[in-house]
Amino acid sequence: MTFNATDHLHMAHALRLAERGLYTTQPNPRVGCVIAHGDEVVGSGWHQRAGEPHAEVFALREAGERAQGATAYVTLEPCAHHGRTPPCADALVAAGVARVVIAAEDPFPQVAGRGIEKLRAAGIVVGTGLLRDEARELNVGFFSRIERGRPFVRLKLAMSLDGRTALANGESKWITGEAARADVQRWRARSSAILTGSGTVLADNPRLTVRPGEGFSLSPPGRGWGEGAALAESYRAGRRVVAPLRVVLDRRLRTPAGSHVLDGSTPTLFLHGAGAAATDERLNRVEHAVVAERDGALDLAAVLALLAARDVNELHVEAGARLGGALLAGGLVDELLLYVAPVLLGDRARPLLELPPLASMAERWRLAVVEQRQVGADWRLRLRPLPA
Repeated sequence: MTFNATDHLHMAHALRLAERGLYTTQPNPRVGCVIAHGDEVVGSGWHQRAGEPHAEVFALREAGERAQGATAYVTLEPCAHHGRTPPCADALVAAGVARVVIAAEDPFPQVAGRGIEKLRAAGIVVGTGLLRDEARELNVGFFSRIERGRPFVRLKLAMSLDGRTALANGESKWITGEAARADVQRWRARSSAILTGSGTVLADNPRLTVRPGEGFSLSPPGRGWGEGAALAESYRAGRRVVAPLRVVLDRRLRTPAGSHVLDGSTPTLFLHGAGAAATDERLNRVEHAVVAERDGALDLAAVLALLAARDVNELHVEAGARLGGALLAGGLVDELLLYVAPVLLGDRARPLLELPPLASMAERWRLAVVEQRQVGADWRLRLRPLPA
């Protein structure tokens, strides 16, 4: 199917609508829908929360009888099965739309082309692939979980200009400024889970929660809603942001009783080795799961598989140089979220990552810059590993 400028305009609108669910749809994908007659939009909507109506239902409600003979623009293939809600493909057929334009096909086994087949069987003209890359990027974690069996792993790091993360004595608060720290909260909020290791818990005693009330400096909406604006809109509309699962890798269950990760403020999962036993009552109050070990450490691939089985789409990692380096060296990092502060800490300060030594420059770790942006006095880089 050939798409014209009007098709592109409406699908871009649907994607902006889908962004409004950035923080609220877990574990479902973020989806938007626009129903139009030519240039005129007669209905629009987005999926707001798991278990509630999908984007197509909201758009059809707004369009009413005007959906008859219209074109529906949907950022993800309409569902064709009965889950928590009825099939959206059936709703589009019943409404009498003449044409459906879909950005990305749904890889979920219970959909996976069945929605498209159902629409075409009803005589509806279906086109796919319009702004597919943008639609997949918006749901990069959902596609990763379904297609690869593991979450999309985003490793957050903060460093000085000379690549250091803390002084030699471990002091690291604060390398970056307040604006950067507030920005991190948005990345936490969009994630299904936030992961760290026991070493970071012992050294820094982090909370690993989303704190939207602490100094948010919202990004301007720009061409889309943007990360900050979507979060603000979620709060204004009274929709509770879905709290990410807090995950701690603690092979020997050595987390001390006074740690913030044991405060019960948010759902928490401890992953440990088979022989570990909790020695403190508070550790027994949080959820535990055994993970296979490899070379004296938890098997990180097994960790990701376990989290995928728990419907984790995007995994936000805030950890030390050892765990971060192990994830990157194991080919398990999909994106680095790197904050760079205009300061110098010296050659005795702690390094960014612990990585295997390289024999030649040909073996160097190559990264693609996805985005670079100034955040307060610091810079935020989004980087993705390139194939070896």
